[in-house]
Amino acid sequence: MPEGKHLYEFGPFRLDPAERSLLRDGKAVPLTPKAFELLVLLVENRGHLLKKDELIERVWPNTFVEEANLAQNVSALRKALDDKNGGAQYIETVPKGGYRFTAAVVDHTPAAGVESPAAEPPSPRPATRVALAGSAVVAVALVAGAWLFFSRKTHVLTDRDTVVLADFTNATGESVFDDTLRQALAVQLEQSPFLSLVSDQRIQETLRLMEKAPDTRVTANIAREVCLRTESTALIEGSIAKLGEDYVLGLTAMNCHTGDVLTREQITSEDKPHVLAALGKAAREMRGKLGESHTTLAKFDTPLEQATTSSLEALKAYSLGSKKNNEGEVAARLPFFQRAIELDPNFAMAYAGLGYIYSGLGETSLAVENFKKAFELRGRVSEQEKLTIESAYYWIALGDLEKARQTEELLEQTYPRDPWPPNDLSVIYGQMGEYDKSLASAKEALRRDPTRRQMYAMLANSYLNLNRFKEARATVEEAQAKSYDSPDLHLFLYLLSFLQDDASGMAQQLAWSAGKPDVEDRLLAIQAFTAAYSGRLMEAREFVRRAVASAERAERRELAADYKIGTARQEALFGNAALARQRAEEALALSKGHDVQIQAALVLALAGDVVQAQAIADDLAKHFPQDTLVQFTFLPTIRAQIALSREDSAKAIETLQTATPYELGNIGRLYPVYVRGEAYLAARQGREAAAEFQKVLDQRGVVESETIGALAHLGLARAYGLQGDTIKARAAYQDFLTLWKDADPDIPILKQAKAEYAKLQ
Repeated sequence: MPEGKHLYEFGPFRLDPAERSLLRDGKAVPLTPKAFELLVLLVENRGHLLKKDELIERVWPNTFVEEANLAQNVSALRKALDDKNGGAQYIETVPKGGYRFTAAVVDHTPAAGVESPAAEPPSPRPATRVALAGSAVVAVALVAGAWLFFSRKTHVLTDRDTVVLADFTNATGESVFDDTLRQALAVQLEQSPFLSLVSDQRIQETLRLMEKAPDTRVTANIAREVCLRTESTALIEGSIAKLGEDYVLGLTAMNCHTGDVLTREQITSEDKPHVLAALGKAAREMRGKLGESHTTLAKFDTPLEQATTSSLEALKAYSLGSKKNNEGEVAARLPFFQRAIELDPNFAMAYAGLGYIYSGLGETSLAVENFKKAFELRGRVSEQEKLTIESAYYWIALGDLEKARQTEELLEQTYPRDPWPPNDLSVIYGQMGEYDKSLASAKEALRRDPTRRQMYAMLANSYLNLNRFKEARATVEEAQAKSYDSPDLHLFLYLLSFLQDDASGMAQQLAWSAGKPDVEDRLLAIQAFTAAYSGRLMEAREFVRRAVASAERAERRELAADYKIGTARQEALFGNAALARQRAEEALALSKGHDVQIQAALVLALAGDVVQAQAIADDLAKHFPQDTLVQFTFLPTIRAQIALSREDSAKAIETLQTATPYELGNIGRLYPVYVRGEAYLAARQGREAAAEFQKVLDQRGVVESETIGALAHLGLARAYGLQGDTIKARAAYQDFLTLWKDADPDIPILKQAKAEYAKLQ
């Protein structure tokens, strides 16, 4: 104990003025600031009469306070001390005089130069350092789940430790605090580059391994077991209780291996509207005591009510939506985030949440709208949330891959243990065609959080893009073996079965998706592409019809339009120009979204409607000047196809030079390369054409089931024919015709291929 530090004991109580802590049998009794000062004053002057005027002057200096307030605090103290003998046990009332503390007190103040005895080990339940704030004079009440005395200094965390966040103990009886305060605390703590919280998804997975339901409340005891199972270092638990009109909040950080209390905070809020602000202050203090530097505390300390929302009701709706996200229920999150915005129209992260949901559902226009709103409000969030919103805005709303990449790299540098920046970088690198970087980032994301199913899906996708099908399948199977299943993993299994010619595997995944909202339509659409890949056009049309109907039932108009434009692209490539134009018009009638317009322009160019294709292309160029893929992938491809339709192959080849930096990206599916091959054919440059079509064939994992993957065989045959290499040409024709052995016989491009092949015999 430091020299001169007082520690008083009386009856079952232990009073520490320096720590502002009162404990009964090791359990803390929270007191308002003035009640605590009054108790200390009485104990320090035990046995002596303290007159009422003197007490008022010393507890409320330079403040007018009525004598009734003093009496009220004395009464509250007696209640807190459980004094049932009319005041005789602890506090005596002297009529017309004042008050006297009558109990025997042991003062554990060490003599100067004498070391204090070793502190006793902490009790099994965590304790908190009392740091009451506020000046309201209120009645003091006992609080359920009170705090133990923090009697010895323990080590703090390092930047390698992880922390489990327990659910709050809500003793107020007010449901608005359920889930809400834990969500708010997570936001405040996650501002810190130093702290690393175990993700909710990992907590739920650990609960499953503990044979508990995923929605089990994470009490302190459960949190400790989760902490041990996840090889974390500490847990943080919180509580809120009501004292009169005040709210008392407490936070305790405990070493889950030893049971030692690392630090604790307790603070009061004078009313409900200020609870979030109070919690933010307590969390900031805890961050510093857990070992975070003053530098990062100063830089990353957005007030909690600003980093989230000042509305408890809005935050509750947001936290419920976030919980649905952890449970994998994508569409189910929508009403919660929408409700959060209704309650607080300036809730930036709720708009961002909606943006991510709509993006995941294929509703790009709605995603862009919400990301733009979040971007406008980004001054109201923490630094981490600000960078996250900016990345989404640059990436999805503007399409600026370079700015998005730079922002994500800054996020990764600032928060080196957060799994989301490398995950997002993996996606961005894939869109840019940098697949080795994409794989490295996907591996890093999974290393940082090996319990997130999204990370497995991204790693599988990265392997797929590199044609490493065996490793992609192993990744999916590993995730499923760990019960980290998701619709995305089933989509990958379908694609892998397709790429490995496993018809039964495809049928199995299609059967799995039947009747599942937000999944069935996606697999039906992919099935349509695989049918068209083999020339089974009538079958493809039926699958697309079913996919569109499924999407429309779910009120996903943009997604339905995307499916329609996909079948329009197939019709155009197969030579059914009139039907392709009709399908494109139907798609545009459903949605004028960015993605639909891009594909419609390409379809119309392929179908020979160069006027409308040019008009859409010009509009895209005007409205998306910063969109990397629009400017460097899609517009060059559309304009090159327009030039081909006008029989200007030289112009087409020249135009496609712009696409070179990003032409291998997985969003473009190598269409710039395919159209360049067609342009070289038109220019009768067989060797150059063959090289382009071979690129398409070599990138099966990127092209997937796109129709050009099949037609590249035909393009390669024609290129060899131009070179006069009959043997290679015949082999390439055979490859195409074998692939299309079950194709519908009346497809124009099939008739042309058969006629060309016959001439080589």
